[in-house]
Amino acid sequence: MEIRSFEAPAGERLDVAIAQALEMSRTTAKDLVDEGHVTLDGAPVGKPATKLRGGEIVTLMVPPDRPALVEAEDVGLPIVYQDDDLAAIDKPPGMVAHPTASLRTGTVVNALLGRMQLSKEDVFDPYREDYRPGIVHRLDKDTSGVMVVAKHDDAHRALADAFKKRYTVKEYVAIAVGDVPDDVRVDAPIGRHPVQRQSMTVGGSNAKEAATQFRVLARAAGYTLVKATPRSGRTHQIRVHLQHLGTPILGDEVYGRASGAIARQALHAYRLTLPHPRDHQAITFLADVPTDMVSAWLTLGGAWPDADAFA
Repeated sequence: MEIRSFEAPAGERLDVAIAQALEMSRTTAKDLVDEGHVTLDGAPVGKPATKLRGGEIVTLMVPPDRPALVEAEDVGLPIVYQDDDLAAIDKPPGMVAHPTASLRTGTVVNALLGRMQLSKEDVFDPYREDYRPGIVHRLDKDTSGVMVVAKHDDAHRALADAFKKRYTVKEYVAIAVGDVPDDVRVDAPIGRHPVQRQSMTVGGSNAKEAATQFRVLARAAGYTLVKATPRSGRTHQIRVHLQHLGTPILGDEVYGRASGAIARQALHAYRLTLPHPRDHQAITFLADVPTDMVSAWLTLGGAWPDADAFA
């Protein structure tokens, strides 16, 4: 990792100052700040719009360069529905939604390129670091389940607007460590962790309102199988809110701890309802809970509930 420093100019935004001083795009500068790679006088700073007083020492820890081209790959990715406007996929755990500056292969975008036309594919340069055609929302790398992608720009705009205005209903299944109260709603703002810059926390820097409804599906000794319905779309929201309750997600190494029962966080997006971009009628997509979560629950001594419990 390359470390680069410069003295801050007065009155400039942090991301603009970085882009100018180090001759990089503003998008790259913003991503470096968002990802926790920038400090001011040795202190972490997570807001690209931070106004500089002048004279501070800006230090960047720049990740090593990776191959820039994003190419189509023969990567298995189940498609649960598609039409002329969108596709709904069942994202497996371990797959990132789109390429980043340091990851250019193995993503949802790589898997879909060549299989279908994606929104903005003809506009975006596949050498750009923020190349993400079709992507209107994301799931964490180790969260599985339903994602939708847009096939053309009109659909992209309509879907993005639906997510922004909260016309969507996202339903998840999670295994929590501990006893989650039944039918509990968590209203707790979420922001960037002040020290662990890759993590979020209740409160934190630039916290924004966040609410999640939890319903118990089944219980085992010391564990709870829950349905989680986020009413907002904050980063890591369900993971942070379950940690806030003192019942972190099984296998979540960021907000809880690793588990021998499952090799990732036990969180799955199993149902997504949204207005279709063509006729605005509600359409619902389903992705069955994967076998690693079912097996983990059985290993913990739980009985898997019947289909009616997920309604």
